[in-house]
Amino acid sequence: MRVLNVNMTIDPVDGGGTAERTFQMSRFLAKAGIQCTLLTTDRGLSENRIKALQGVKVIALPCIYDRFYIPMFSFKEIKNIVENADIIHLMSHWTIINAIIYIFARCLNKPYVICPAGELVAYGKPKFSKRLFSKVIGNKIIKNASGYIAVTANEIPQFEAYSINSDNVTIIPNGINPEDFIISNNEGFRCKHRLGNHPYILFVGRLSSIKGPDLLLKAYHKAKDELDRFHLVFVGPDQGMQSELEEVVRANNLTERVHFIGYLGGADKAEAYHEAELLVISSRHEAMSIVALEAGITGTPVLLTDQCGFDEIVDINGGMVVPASVSGLYEGLVVILKDRRNLNNMGINLQKYVRDNYTWNSVVKKFIYLYDKIINQKIQKQ
Repeated sequence: MRVLNVNMTIDPVDGGGTAERTFQMSRFLAKAGIQCTLLTTDRGLSENRIKALQGVKVIALPCIYDRFYIPMFSFKEIKNIVENADIIHLMSHWTIINAIIYIFARCLNKPYVICPAGELVAYGKPKFSKRLFSKVIGNKIIKNASGYIAVTANEIPQFEAYSINSDNVTIIPNGINPEDFIISNNEGFRCKHRLGNHPYILFVGRLSSIKGPDLLLKAYHKAKDELDRFHLVFVGPDQGMQSELEEVVRANNLTERVHFIGYLGGADKAEAYHEAELLVISSRHEAMSIVALEAGITGTPVLLTDQCGFDEIVDINGGMVVPASVSGLYEGLVVILKDRRNLNNMGINLQKYVRDNYTWNSVVKKFIYLYDKIINQKIQKQ
């Protein structure tokens, strides 16, 4: 089986969860013996990232306009790439590279699946751009797909809004690779980032409105007396909000307690999770938070909003789910951090749950099963 994975970027800094999902999915398809090609742009693509995709053929098109990830390509090159695939996997939705591959897939009669990963809602997209993309090609990309992948059940109504029957939607969650989060020594982490010995609350994600770091910071300030021992650590690249957040910190005399570390990857990120008392995911909108799985695999409990698509952590006592508001996060922080013994139990429960249900070795089998099913259906129709 020859699979072509398509995403506008696999940049771990700015690409977010869809970039990580595509990267890991490609890695583990190759490990499972699938002939996998990954088509992306070269924006933010490093040699180390490519080397980590051992067994995957990576084709990186030059990005000629960063804002919309517009790639430079030749028709002959794209035709050859699509012709050599048995099935195509489109990640995200509002992207030029998806539109290009869709056109060639239709012309060459190649089946494709689409996984918007929450982007059918188009949160934060300019309304005019959204309408134009949908009218010109976006609606057709959804309508003509051979398969639909939702990251969580919460996404199914988004497909139904495009008149896609829920029976045709396959739920395949995000995954985690436990080996990426094994650390041998984390004694230098606190020293490196000047965190001292204070217990800390961790935020991991882009500093942008959709991730809600402002909600968390305001909730933390509101709870500062109840949480006087706890510091707050923001890990993630700035996407327009850091100066605003830093101003709030200064205005409320929190400079000794709130830390902005920037993007972390590899062992540094793993250490951040292992040292944290709690991960808070304050997102205003999320398909399914990968950082919740990252925290879980390290035994770190999670407080997340009800917009993150991972409410089952409540059922297993692996954390708390609260409304995506300052008051919701405030109440959650105060309650969850009050009982340190239960906090530790939550971490243990979440770790077991993630190990049992969300490792990439098991998740990738669901992709392979779906691809086989679609390819066989196409053969039977011929």
